[in-house]
Amino acid sequence: MAFDLQSVLYSTPAVILGLTVHEYAHARAAHRLGDSTAKDEGRLTLNPAKHIDPLGFLFLVVAGFGWARPVRFSRERLAKPRRDESLIALAGPISNLLLAALASVLLRLLDLAFPALLVAEGGAGQVFTRLMLNFVYINYGLFVFNMIPLPPLDGSHLLFSAFPLKPEIEAKLYRYGSFALIALILVENRTGLDLLPIGRIVRSMARFVFGLLGF
Repeated sequence: MAFDLQSVLYSTPAVILGLTVHEYAHARAAHRLGDSTAKDEGRLTLNPAKHIDPLGFLFLVVAGFGWARPVRFSRERLAKPRRDESLIALAGPISNLLLAALASVLLRLLDLAFPALLVAEGGAGQVFTRLMLNFVYINYGLFVFNMIPLPPLDGSHLLFSAFPLKPEIEAKLYRYGSFALIALILVENRTGLDLLPIGRIVRSMARFVFGLLGF
C-alpha cells in the first residue's frame, strides 16, 4: 500500500481526538463507578499526551488499525464488577459514536447555513469538509472496531461479562488475544478476504445518518 502523506494529514486530527476522547470516556466511567485508578494515573484528562500510544497511533494513521494506551481499572473497587466493567468498556466506543453523530449534524447545519462553502473547490471549505468527513468515518470506525468481541477490544469485556469464564482462561485470552487480532487483520490485508467488514459497516452507518439528516 503506497504511503499517502495528504491522507495522513487529513486523518491525524480525527485520530488524535477520537482516541483521546475514547480513553477519557473509559477513565470518566470508571471514576463515576467508584474506581479512582485512572484518575490516580493521570488519565482523567483530555490531554492527548496522556492517552496516545506513539506506535499504536502510527499504525492507525498509516495502516488503518491501531491502539491508544489502555485505561486501567481495578475490579475490586467496583460495586458490581461484571456490570461496571461492561459500562466502562462501553463508554469508549459510545463516545466515538457520539462524536461521529455530532460531526454529521454539524456538517448538515453548515450545509444549510452556507451551502456553497462545503462544495467549493480548492478552498478552505473543501479542506474543512474533508477533515470533517474523515472525522465522521474514523470515529465510526473506532466504534465498530472496538465493539468486535475479541480480546483486548472493548467488545470482549461485554462478551465476558455476559458469559463469564474462569479467571485463568480469561487472563490467557487477554494475554494472547492481541496477537490473534493482528494476525486476523494481516490475513485480511494479504488475501483481500473481508474477515472484518468494518469498512462496509462504517459506510452503511454514515449513509444511514446522513440520510436521516437529509444529505
